[in-house]
Amino acid sequence: ILLAFLITAVIAVVAFAQPPAPPAQPPAKAPATPEAQAEAAAAAPAKVDDQAKPAEPATPAKAESPAPASSEQWITGSVDLGYRWVGEAGNLPTYRSIVNLGSGPKLTGLDFTITDPKHRLFDRIDARANSWGGDPYNTAHIDVSKRGLYELRGDYRNIAYFNAVPSFANPLAPLGLDEQSFDMRRRSGYLDLQLFPGKHMMPYLVFERNSGYGHGVETWVQDSNDSFAVPMLLRDSTNNYRGGLRLEYNRWHVTLEGGGTRFKDDDQASANGSSFGDRTTPILGGTEVLNTLTQTYGVRGSSTYTKALATASPFSWLDLNGQFLYSQPSTDARYFDIASGNFALLSSVLLYSGQYNIDSSNSNGKHTLANAGMEIRPFKRLKIVDSFSVNRYNETGIGALTQQILLTPGSTYPALLSALSTPQNVTNYRQQVEAIFDVTGKITLRGGYRYEWGDATVLAGNLSQSGTLASGALKRNVGLAGATIRPLKKLSLNVDYEGASTTQDYFRTDLYNYQKVRARARYQASASLGFQANFAILDNQNPSQGVQYDFRSRDNSLAAFWMPNGGKRISVMAEYDRSTLYSNIDFLLLPFFTPTVSSYKENAHTATSTIDVALPTVAGIAPKLSAGGSLFIASGSRASRYYQPLGRLSLPLQKHVQWNTEWRWYGYGEQLYQYEGFRAHIFMTGLKLIR
Repeated sequence: ILLAFLITAVIAVVAFAQPPAPPAQPPAKAPATPEAQAEAAAAAPAKVDDQAKPAEPATPAKAESPAPASSEQWITGSVDLGYRWVGEAGNLPTYRSIVNLGSGPKLTGLDFTITDPKHRLFDRIDARANSWGGDPYNTAHIDVSKRGLYELRGDYRNIAYFNAVPSFANPLAPLGLDEQSFDMRRRSGYLDLQLFPGKHMMPYLVFERNSGYGHGVETWVQDSNDSFAVPMLLRDSTNNYRGGLRLEYNRWHVTLEGGGTRFKDDDQASANGSSFGDRTTPILGGTEVLNTLTQTYGVRGSSTYTKALATASPFSWLDLNGQFLYSQPSTDARYFDIASGNFALLSSVLLYSGQYNIDSSNSNGKHTLANAGMEIRPFKRLKIVDSFSVNRYNETGIGALTQQILLTPGSTYPALLSALSTPQNVTNYRQQVEAIFDVTGKITLRGGYRYEWGDATVLAGNLSQSGTLASGALKRNVGLAGATIRPLKKLSLNVDYEGASTTQDYFRTDLYNYQKVRARARYQASASLGFQANFAILDNQNPSQGVQYDFRSRDNSLAAFWMPNGGKRISVMAEYDRSTLYSNIDFLLLPFFTPTVSSYKENAHTATSTIDVALPTVAGIAPKLSAGGSLFIASGSRASRYYQPLGRLSLPLQKHVQWNTEWRWYGYGEQLYQYEGFRAHIFMTGLKLIR
């Protein structure tokens, strides 16, 4: 980094060896008319030396010049252009899964504003874009408005999602085909048009789209619970159309909205060549192998919905709000696969050489969501907040599956035919009341109670031992408490507590009997020095038979901020975080459903620090230096270390040009899976142009 700084400094000195050009002279003013000169002479105070002199007659102007044009710029903004070099060594899939920054030219930032002084089609256009040029996360946003007529907003985001950590699905085969890996792009965007902003009645139209495409690796699972890694192609998209009307008045607001959603998902997987699964031992006297596979999966879905939202303040001490949503989603799915190799059917103690499956299903549902709430202020220092919500989903699904097993060429096993018509119903209710009381101007207390309940009947999983359907219920009582204390003008404390007792729950890993505490403190020692501390703990237990789930998480952090003289010359930020995590849960180990326990522990240290320094001005150049970085050190079930130091130098070459240079280093390693470590030096330099 010192070499980079020296090179940048030498180039800057050479660039500024020539003296700066003299400033441009302001344009000469056009001579005024005789009437204007007379008015100016009458309005301006007379000089002392001229008070005794008689006024001279005004000289008529030779020619009348037009007034100078407005000096206001119609476009302002900045653009950041640069080039990045990446020197990477170690495990490339892990580097791409965590960092994924690439080499090449980059548009790191673009920000501009266009104004129309004549206010014809628009008053103002604001646009910005970040991280273009192959980076894993690109964004673009635009706002166009004409006062009182319309506001148009557009947003676009492009995410390069790469996840191929070798040890995730099969730690014993790091050099083979990584199971459950993804290399895909996910794009999302929207257009939002609002008419007559600021008026009482505001119609609006919104279009949203989310799509993904790419490839990866998935697992093809057999009856023997053996998994084969196979390449796959992914493609999906969701379009959402909605429009409505907002009514805004002093004491009430109403929004009426309707819309629809269209969804499709097309996945394909294929394999050609001998592939051995995760099972390394023979089964039924033979070794399982996959020779060929063709698999297709397609889903089409749609939904229409209606939504109404309202808020009102009928009295100065009462606020009301409510929302109602009703939708009717439907889905059609098709699945097909054909495979050859050597497989095992444990239920029939059978080895076979091939199979094909054909499946089709359809589902239609009704979804109702409603909530209502109010805020009552019976006294000056007391506020009561009450809310109630209900979420109900009813679905009817029909599915048919045909499975044909091929024993030898020309010989088949009786086809397995199954048809299923399953109704699914889920209902959740939630009621919460909370009181907030200002004891004094420096002490505020909070207390409340929440009750959650519901029931569900859904299709059971493939490994369910209780039948086709699975039923569950939810009954949870939650106590709420909190306080905000300001004992000193520069010190503030905030504490929140939540404790729950549950008798029934839907999911094995959901919160059951838990206590949650969060505390925050902020101390402003001076105008330039501040401290902030945070503490959080979550302790959850589920003693149900066959679950025995224990989960504990603790997080403690301390941060300091120092900006003397408003950070004009130097600013420092430092933060340290200490976290611990522990989980323990019972589960059944396949293929013989052997009871066992899954445990995970992690003790981690995280630190982040940056310092920004404005260096002394040399030859009219005021460089700015930034240095710092972050680190993560964890011990426990998956001990790992991650370092990310950085250095940055900024040189203003002239009023509208700034040269930025940056160096980063990424280092990652694991104690158990050493083959997943990587190191990367990243150097980037470029210009920022400002208008």
